[in-house]
Amino acid sequence: MRTLIFRTAAPYLTALMLLFSVFVLLRGHNEPGGGFIGGLIAASALAINGIAFGVPAVRRAIHFHPMAISGFGLLIAVLSGLLSFAFGVPFLTGLWTSPEIFGLTVDISTVMFFDIGVYLVVVGSITSIALTLEHREDV
Repeated sequence: MRTLIFRTAAPYLTALMLLFSVFVLLRGHNEPGGGFIGGLIAASALAINGIAFGVPAVRRAIHFHPMAISGFGLLIAVLSGLLSFAFGVPFLTGLWTSPEIFGLTVDISTVMFFDIGVYLVVVGSITSIALTLEHREDV
């Protein structure tokens, strides 16, 4: 399915879906969404790009092996849970802080970092599966 129309629309669709996946990731704390759904949307965007341009183009675009992205996401998720031990509260208890950056108060929580970790795990895992399924041997 590498038609001219699809190959022309795929970069715009991929960019739009990646932007929407970040939106869903960040709104997931207060409304439906979060790391898992955002990761699925991002992996779908990369799969569309892979269908349109092939696996090597997607591998060049993400710069890292998809399973390395998954491993890094798992590390972030675990570290966000372990941080609660430093404050004497149970594992995966949400911790919040509000530092002032450039005169702007920014709310940061371990819940956000856990969601980002889940997002990266899902993106890496599903992208790895999709790229493996899309990869064709030249026969």
